[in-house]
Amino acid sequence: MSKSNILTAFIAGAAIGAVVGLLFAPDKGTETRKKINEEGKKMSDAIKNKFNEMKEKMNAVKDDMEQQREDLA
Repeated sequence: MSKSNILTAFIAGAAIGAVVGLLFAPDKGTETRKKINEEGKKMSDAIKNKFNEMKEKMNAVKDDMEQQREDLA
């Protein structure tokens, strides 16, 4: 299993655990919904950041491959 898959699984597990924890917490419904919304935004931001990191890595690999191709030509 690659590091990116492990990290993605960890982030998803942590987010699910946080939501389940909030659902069983003895708060008012409005507070619980507010917390779930905040956790959802955090998870969304984490996923976007991970996507952007992967995109940057892929672009770096592409640029490196293009440079190697030019060097061989």
